[in-house]
Amino acid sequence: MYIIKIKGKVKIPDYVQIRDDKFTLLAYFRADRPENALLKCGLGESEEKIKKIIAELPYGKILKLELA
Repeated sequence: MYIIKIKGKVKIPDYVQIRDDKFTLLAYFRADRPENALLKCGLGESEEKIKKIIAELPYGKILKLELA
């Protein structure tokens, strides 16, 4: 899986995309509210780890998401 953080502008908030290995979109959610989206795509048990990754991830950078 891959994770990307997108910078918002003025009234548009920052967003995060989670994509699978074929780069199909699995989740698209606001960076400050990932809880429901992570539960919906089956990553609820990794919520705290993903929140930490989102906080440290630079905008526009694609990161391979290793959840083990």
